[in-house]
Amino acid sequence: MSASILMFSIGIWFVAGSYISYTSRVSGKVDLAEYFLGSRRIDGFISAMTYSATTYSAFMMVGLVGLTYRYGVAALGFELMYLVGTVFLLILFAPRYWIAGKKYNLISPSELLSFRYENKAVGAVNTMLCLVMLVPYASVQLMGAGYLVETLSDGALSYTTGTIIAAIVTFVFCWWAGLRSVARTDALQAIIMLVASIALIGYLTSKFSDAGGFRQMLVANKGELLRINWSPSFFIGLTLPWTFFAVTNPQVVQRLFIPKDRSSIRKMILGFSYFGFVYTVICCLLGLMAALLIPGLSLPDNAMPMLLKRVPVSVSVIVFVSILAAAVSTMNSIVLTLSNMFGRDLLKALLPSISEESELRASKMIMIVIMIACLLFAQLRLDLIVVLSSLASGGLLVQLPAVLGAFFWKRATAKGAMASILLGGLTVGYMSVTNLKFLGQWPAVWGLLVAAFSFILVSLHTKVPDTANQFIDELKDEISVRF
Repeated sequence: MSASILMFSIGIWFVAGSYISYTSRVSGKVDLAEYFLGSRRIDGFISAMTYSATTYSAFMMVGLVGLTYRYGVAALGFELMYLVGTVFLLILFAPRYWIAGKKYNLISPSELLSFRYENKAVGAVNTMLCLVMLVPYASVQLMGAGYLVETLSDGALSYTTGTIIAAIVTFVFCWWAGLRSVARTDALQAIIMLVASIALIGYLTSKFSDAGGFRQMLVANKGELLRINWSPSFFIGLTLPWTFFAVTNPQVVQRLFIPKDRSSIRKMILGFSYFGFVYTVICCLLGLMAALLIPGLSLPDNAMPMLLKRVPVSVSVIVFVSILAAAVSTMNSIVLTLSNMFGRDLLKALLPSISEESELRASKMIMIVIMIACLLFAQLRLDLIVVLSSLASGGLLVQLPAVLGAFFWKRATAKGAMASILLGGLTVGYMSVTNLKFLGQWPAVWGLLVAAFSFILVSLHTKVPDTANQFIDELKDEISVRF
């Protein structure tokens, strides 16, 4: 595909998204709740689409296709575990986050922890963990865009050019109108993602039908991909962080604050469930098809770009834009949430008297810093996209004990929460940097164990927040009435 066609397709998508972003702005004064939560007035369809697009990023059409290309159907099991875990967690936690956000005027995920544990240091520590861990994950989105642009243009456009394009689009979609802009452009991008993947799978299925059938060819030539070939430690290490993604990744947790009513929450969960199942199955099928059509790739993450070179330009252009859209939709949500957490949970903690206008300006400025950090990290081209994503999520997994305790354990304390986040995060960081897998288990497993043990032990020996019982009981009563 020529560089001019690629740039033209990017231009059309960018103009359409920019128009949606620009027209999403509201007139008059914009406060924090409006900029970061859309004033908590997002309907069910947009909530479902922005949750889906935020969750399913470049790691699907690039990373998951590459993982399936290398390991086969085991990758499908990994991704379906994530989907089932997410739906279950949404049913359990979405009403609680939504009610707490409205009742106590909470904006960021870390602010909820600070409020529940009556200690702003909890939110600050949690925000620092998220900043450290989410930069690699956000960078994965730029990596996917870079690989795609470089491969499809046969090197006419460099990897770095692809990452810069994705970074610029992300920034524009975030800046103008905050969450309203991100949510509405996410809806467009989710539709593009689904339509493009269906178009590609339809075209390839017809080609395999002409050649004797996809299933028959797969069994005859790549039968090993139909067997479970992951060790238990590999499966647990890769799957565990994703299973709890819905309550440990702040960019999706913040989405639980935005639906306008309980009906919108239900539509969000159902819409995500349908989207996730269809998109997952399609991506795994594409990985298996790529293994048949283009065997022997040294870098599995190049399976999708190489596959697109074998289909008509009309199909490859749509898929190309859909992958960029997937990357940007996740990237802009991360950038928006992290900038909010920086202002709300770090800056506000240090400067309690700062005005809301100053906090918002500082949060918008930090977007630029985060974008530059992600862009620089993406140039390192580290490891498989899915593995790198899972390692980042492994670091975020250490928040799980503090989150569960906030909603369900009245004995949980602020010092317990901080100890679990700090010690668990340091464990994951050290083991990841040194590539240490004690007893064969991945860093996420040990990080979670350290976090859980620290949380329970320290909480049992420290003072319980005065309003812990009230917080949990009030949420329970609200849920029983509203849901």
